[in-house]
Amino acid sequence: MDSFDPMIARDLQVLWHPCTQMREHPAILPLVPIARGEGAWLVGTDGKRYLDAVSSWWTNLFGHAEPRIARAIAEQAGTLEQVILAGFTHEPAVALAERLLSFAPREAGRAPLAKVFYADNGSAGVEVALKMAFHWFRNRGQTQRTKFIALENGYHGETIGALAVGDIPLYRRVYAPLLAEAIFAPSPDAYLAREGETPVDCAERAAEALRDILERHGHEVCALILEPRVQCAGGMRMHDPVYLKRARELCDAHGVFLIADEIAVGFGRTGTRFACEQAGIQPDLMCLSKGLTGGFLPLAAVLATQAIYDGFLDDSRERAFLHSHSYTGNPLACAAALRAQAIFDEDDVLVRNLATAARMTELAASVAESPHVADARQAGMILAFELTKNGDKATPFDGASRVGLHAYRKALELGVVLRPLGDILYWMPPYCIDDDQLDLLARATREAIFHATKDAA
Repeated sequence: MDSFDPMIARDLQVLWHPCTQMREHPAILPLVPIARGEGAWLVGTDGKRYLDAVSSWWTNLFGHAEPRIARAIAEQAGTLEQVILAGFTHEPAVALAERLLSFAPREAGRAPLAKVFYADNGSAGVEVALKMAFHWFRNRGQTQRTKFIALENGYHGETIGALAVGDIPLYRRVYAPLLAEAIFAPSPDAYLAREGETPVDCAERAAEALRDILERHGHEVCALILEPRVQCAGGMRMHDPVYLKRARELCDAHGVFLIADEIAVGFGRTGTRFACEQAGIQPDLMCLSKGLTGGFLPLAAVLATQAIYDGFLDDSRERAFLHSHSYTGNPLACAAALRAQAIFDEDDVLVRNLATAARMTELAASVAESPHVADARQAGMILAFELTKNGDKATPFDGASRVGLHAYRKALELGVVLRPLGDILYWMPPYCIDDDQLDLLARATREAIFHATKDAA
C-alpha cells in the first residue's frame, strides 16, 4: 500500500468518508485507493490485490464486475435509465416485484406477502416499514399505537427513524435527543448464554422477556423489528431460530406487526435465501437491500401483506402512504436486481454455498485455536471470531488497545480486507470465493490475530 499515492492526497482534500473519524486518515487508519474489482478481489491503484472478505459492506454476492449483471445494467441504460414511479411504471420494477414475492418466506395458514414498495437503501427501507406499521394502525383509529419494540444490540440504519430502533451506543448516543422512544427487549444472542444454557435456552429466555414486555405494552406497540438470526453491526451476534418462532407467536397474540430486517442477512447469507425460513415464519413486513442487486447499485424493497396494503386504500389522500424517493424503483437498479436473482438459479448458488460454508467451518477451527478467540460462531456464509484477552467472555480487551484495528491493518498488509466490528473479526465473502482464496483468508486471519494480540494481552 503506497501511502504517497496521489489519490490519497486528492481524496483527503475533498471527501468525507462514512463511519470514519477522519482525523485517523491516513496515519492510523489506512486509506486504500482501488482501481477495479475482479471477482472476490479488489485491485489497488498500485496493482496490489486485496481479498474482499467482507463483500464491500456485505453487498457483493457474486463477485466484483460480475459480467452478467454488468450487461443487464448496460442494456437497461440504453432503453430507460429513470422515470418517476408515481403514476408511471416500467417492466424491471414490475418483474422484480413479481420475482421477490414469488420466493418470499411463506408460512402455512398465513396470507402471503403480496406487495412491494421500493426505496433507495437499507435505512430508507426501514423508515418505510416503520411508517407503514404506524400509519396502518392510525388509519384504523388505533392512535395509541405509537411505539416500536426492538432488540438490544440491534442495528437498522443511520437515518433518524432507523436509529431510534437501533441499540448500538456508538451510533445512537449523540443523536438520542432527536430520536423517538423505542422499547428495547433483551437480545436472544447466544453469546450471552448463562452457564449451562444452550442457544435454544438463551432464545427461550429472551422470548419470555419479550412476552412480559408485550403484556405490559402491547396495546401501544405498532411493531417489533428485528434482524433474523444475526445481529450484524452488533458484532455478528447470532441466535437460535426458535426465537423468531416465539416472536411471531407473541406478535400475533398482541396484534403487533413483525418487521424482519433482512437487509444484511437476506439472499443466502445465513444459508437459506432468507433467514426467516429457518424458523418457518413469515413477517408482516420484510426489508431487503444490500445483496438485492448483487452489490452493483443501491436499492431497497419492503415487502408487505395485502392486509397492510388494503389499510391505506381510501378516498382521503391523508390515509394514503405518501412516502417517496426520487429514484424509487429506478430501472437500472431493478434490472441489476433481476439479473442478480436469476444467478441464484443459474449457478445453484444456495447449494454451492453449503460446500463453501462447510470449508469455512473447517478453516475456522485453526483460527479458533488462538488463545485470544473467545468464540467462533457461524451462520451459513457468515463466520465471526470474538477476541478477548484470555479467550473468555469475562476479559474483553479495553477500548484503548484497538485490537480489531491492528488486526485490520495487518490483514491489509497480507492482502485481505478484514474490516472489524470492534474486536470482532468476521468473514462474509462473496459467494464466488474459491478454496485457495479461503486458505489465504484463514492464514491472514490467524496472522492478524497473532500480530494484534501479542502485546495488547
